[in-house]
Amino acid sequence: MSDPFFDADSRAVTPSVTNAAEFTVSELSGALKRTVEDAFGNVRVRGEISGYRGPHSSGHAYFALKDERARLEAVIWKGTFSRLKFRPEEGMEVIASGKLTTYPGSSKYQIVIDNLEPAGAGALMALLEERRRRLAAEGLFDAERKQLLPFMPRVIGVVTSPTGAVIRDIVHRISDRFPLHVVVWPVRVQGETAGAEVAAAIAGFNALDPIGPVPVPDVLIVARGGGSLEDLWGFNDEAVVRAVAASHIPVISAVGHETDWTLIDHAADVRAPTPTGAAELAVPVKADLEAALARLAARLRGCMSRHGERKREALRAVSRALPSIDDLLAMPRRDFDEAASRLSRALAASTEAKRLRFRGLRLSPALLERRLAEARTRLARDAGRVSPEALRRRIELHGEALERLGRRADQSIAIARERRTVRLAQAWRLAETLSHRSVLRRGFALVRDAQGLPVKSAAAVGPGDALAIEFADGSVDAVASGGESVRPVTRKQARKPEGGGQGSLF
Repeated sequence: MSDPFFDADSRAVTPSVTNAAEFTVSELSGALKRTVEDAFGNVRVRGEISGYRGPHSSGHAYFALKDERARLEAVIWKGTFSRLKFRPEEGMEVIASGKLTTYPGSSKYQIVIDNLEPAGAGALMALLEERRRRLAAEGLFDAERKQLLPFMPRVIGVVTSPTGAVIRDIVHRISDRFPLHVVVWPVRVQGETAGAEVAAAIAGFNALDPIGPVPVPDVLIVARGGGSLEDLWGFNDEAVVRAVAASHIPVISAVGHETDWTLIDHAADVRAPTPTGAAELAVPVKADLEAALARLAARLRGCMSRHGERKREALRAVSRALPSIDDLLAMPRRDFDEAASRLSRALAASTEAKRLRFRGLRLSPALLERRLAEARTRLARDAGRVSPEALRRRIELHGEALERLGRRADQSIAIARERRTVRLAQAWRLAETLSHRSVLRRGFALVRDAQGLPVKSAAAVGPGDALAIEFADGSVDAVASGGESVRPVTRKQARKPEGGGQGSLF
């Protein structure tokens, strides 16, 4: 039996006759692509992100959406990814809006995402809580990292929108309390780029040059008005939290209202309930400081006055307790007077005792004979006691001692003579210096009256008085003539002192 589609001789396949259209693979793939895109041109898909590894080097993001029974490939093109309100994360449940399409290269279908949002507020809160726990585990929220705010800053940096009411409230409150320099770094406070701009502003303030044209702030205020969780989502960005934690400038967080909490509030050094409250925390009240300073100055003046008064009272009390100078010197004066009187009496008594002793030393022949007899008796007694040899030895010793004493006496006499010679020369020079003749040699004259006494004033000379005017080389006799000049009478040669030496000083 033969097969109609098989020739036994040629072993070749003979095609069957059919009316089905024939497609190429590309045509079929294109037809499927158009069918899928037309039927699912705009869809919203809810699922869990799986396989997310961040943007590709091209800027596109590739991952999958899955649930408990199926998996759908997803892609976010580079331009769309930069406009997303938040970044996708692994395991996040989201609602993706976009269109379905096919990828002919691998016979797969995928969703091209145009918008991505969390699957409800519960998902956002779950994401926020998971991020908070992870950052807290790294120690970014620890109290030990918090810095103290400066009491009186000179420059305040503000990171906020430059066109909103927040910056006006902050500047107005600072101007009212304590006017100072405010530097504003404008940023977006809502949208996809809000978190990156705020983080860059905080890092930029910390990177300012201390000697540059823009002053470095002493404290930073990151502020925004109130809003929903989605509106404030930029301040939950991980980059913002890390920038605040790494800031060496103290940061005040003032995002939203008092009931609004974001991750930046945990990382900041101080959280303010409102932007206006942040301005109040940043600067003190100038009027209060001036009043406190005035009170302290008044207290200081009062303390100084009271302290001085107490010291003066203490000084007066001590001065009253101290004796007067007369009382202090009374006893020493009395002791001195008694010592002076005893000294005079003792001097008189000593002189009298010496005089009596000197009188007792007057020698007479009878006294000399008696003492000579006593000396012979002692000599005979000592001669009987001492052998001739010992006596000779003693005589030799006494002779040597006598020679030594003689030499010392000669030396003493020579030294005493030399000292007296020096003293005599000094006294002679002093006498020459004090002598009136040295004054006369300098051109002065000595006027004597008729009795030879020196005339010390012109009033002591009357008209007709005889005077003697002595010069260095002689003397001249003169007669006083009242108002007229003195006329010389005779001239004598200078008298030389008797003995050819210095005349008497007296």
